[in-house]
Parts: sequence; C-alpha cells; structure tokens
Amino acid sequence: MHVKLRNRIVKAKHDIIDAIDQALTALDAGELVVYPTETFYALGADAASPRALERLFAIKRREPDKPVALIVADLAMARQVVVEIPATALRLAQTFWPGPLTMILPARSGLNAALLGNGGGVGLRVSSHPIAHALVQRLGRPLTATSANLAGEPPADSIEQARAAFGNKVAIYLEGGRLGLTPASTVIAFDGSRPQVLRQGPISEGEIAAALGSEVAS
Repeated sequence: MHVKLRNRIVKAKHDIIDAIDQALTALDAGELVVYPTETFYALGADAASPRALERLFAIKRREPDKPVALIVADLAMARQVVVEIPATALRLAQTFWPGPLTMILPARSGLNAALLGNGGGVGLRVSSHPIAHALVQRLGRPLTATSANLAGEPPADSIEQARAAFGNKVAIYLEGGRLGLTPASTVIAFDGSRPQVLRQGPISEGEIAAALGSEVAS
C-alpha cells in the first residue's frame, strides 16, 4: 500500500478525527508523520515497522547509535514492550503520566535495536497532548517521539519549521499550533529500582524525589 498524500499539512484542531485517520493511513503504509506533543513537534514512525524506522533515521540524519524514544497510550501498552516496570517507575508513571516524563525501562526481546540504548533499555512516555495521545491510542502500537528536526538542529516548535526540515519526505503534518512553551521531557533511567535523572526537563528532580519519598541520582 502506498500513501498518495505527500507533504500535506492537516489542520488537526479543526477536524481531529479526519486528521488522525489520514495519519494512521500513512503510518500503516510505513510512512512518516509529524505530530504535536506537549513539548515540541515529533517525527512519528510505527515502532513495529523496520522500514519506517530506517527511513526516520535517514531523513533525520540521526546517528544509528542514538536510540529513539517512544510514546505509548498507557501503562498497558508500555508493558507490551518492556520486561518489567519497577515499583518506583510505576509510582512515577501514576504521578506524572500523561506528561513530559520519559522513563528508560528494560526492553522485551524482539524490539527493534534502533530503539534501544546500550543497556538494552527503551525510553517511554505517555503524552498529555490530545492529538499525540489519540494518534498512538488508535494506532494501537508505540509511536516514535523523536523531535521533528534534523540531527543537531533545534527541536521544531512550529509545523513550518518541521516542514522546512523534511519537506515531502514526510507524508502528513498534523498542525497543532505553536509549541515549545514546555522544555523537552525529563528523562529518567533506573539502576535496579533507583532512578537516575539523565536529562532535566519540566518535571524537576525535587518533584520526582517527592513522589518517591527518596533521593534521586543525577
């Protein structure tokens, strides 16, 4: 199946159902889409499609050893791609998801190697943006959440910025207005059950410690 729509901006906020239908058609065909999140615009590929992931790395000019994080719809979808969710991670998910918190958890075997860090972990978050959440929920599978920009460039806070980077290499651009008021997500990894902050973001180390009732490594 080939998607005829190329390089098309869809005004998702005017007709979200039709916009997401078009994006889903593209994703199911192995195409890429740009969509809004609670932080910046993201470049979306079906995480279960090796061809789509290969195209994502190619058009972003991303180094192959830099993993790509995913958006999931909920904890149930997260459990489909990770070996386990430690109690501390579960508490953070219950406190901060949906929201800008990416947690790196041990991935199940069979997940595409392009998504994994050196330790075999995969980064996951549940987006609080209604378009991002509806898109991954209806897709029924995790969706890549890497920022919609060329490697080394600033993340895209407008659809025009994303389109200038990728042009007709992306099938559908879901318009979600101006973004960027919220910094890129906080990223946490787990050494056993103890969380370690790898990137400071909207959710502070203090908030994480308060949710857990314990100190956090940084």
